[in-house]
Amino acid sequence: MNKGLISAFMETITAERGAAKNTIAAYTRDLEDFGEFLDSKRRTFENAMLPELRTYLSSLVKRGLSAKTQARRISALREFYKYLYTEKIRTDNPTDALDSPKTARSLPKYLSEEEINRLFNAVEELKSPKKDRMKVLLEILYASGLRVSELISLPAATANVKENFLIVRGKGSKDRMVPLTDAAKKALKDWIPVREKTLPKGRESRWLFPSKGKTGHLTREGFFEELKSLALIAGIDRERVSPHVIRHSFASHLIAHNADLRTVQQMLGHSNIATTQIYTHILDNRLKNTVEKNHPLANIDFFEKNSKN
Repeated sequence: MNKGLISAFMETITAERGAAKNTIAAYTRDLEDFGEFLDSKRRTFENAMLPELRTYLSSLVKRGLSAKTQARRISALREFYKYLYTEKIRTDNPTDALDSPKTARSLPKYLSEEEINRLFNAVEELKSPKKDRMKVLLEILYASGLRVSELISLPAATANVKENFLIVRGKGSKDRMVPLTDAAKKALKDWIPVREKTLPKGRESRWLFPSKGKTGHLTREGFFEELKSLALIAGIDRERVSPHVIRHSFASHLIAHNADLRTVQQMLGHSNIATTQIYTHILDNRLKNTVEKNHPLANIDFFEKNSKN
């Protein structure tokens, strides 16, 4: 396996597209897996042809990988071979004839507004400094719908924000504006003195949620576990709660309260409106409720009165 080609490809998409770390890590794993497959067939990235690609994809099915994972593998292969063709390492692109498996788009999992309130109430049962940190984490997350990676890596300067919005750098190093409620701003203000006490004496940190770990800030895993512990206090199944579920709840509740899809798209940082359209199930339910409430045919008395005529 020529890992040098994979590294060069990763450097290119990082420099040209600002690919996220998670994308780089996933694509690297995908291409290394394909490289190992080619090694077993005594083939290389440079001479693999369509039959090898199809055999590899068939092996993914036999291994029980989901259609979503298969689709990502195909995406990685397509981008990789497009790069090899552009760089004239290959004279063709064998992925042109590949078909992507159809993936069923599942509805986003989200909490009800009442359950969100229970989470906020549960925060009050925690002890400082966890209480203060969780309060500001939850307030910002539910007010803005940030991705967990964006939330935990917020800079310390965020605490000084005076506007009712944040400028966040998301996927592809793109900046976007997200809302910040008065409650979130107050939680930020309250967090500042507590945060200072959590820092080792004489030590500064450029992160809003500093940590002693390698990253220097609260980790995804740490926040996941703290949020699930909070769910237990709130009497909610911990398996139903995660930072991404709160993000979905933010978007779903906005749609339920008449926010338009374009606005939600911009706040979530979706590059394509099609991604945001998963929340149209809220619109469908709202339309159904409106019809049931207001349409005369939905009123049983209407049928009873007219069945006698």
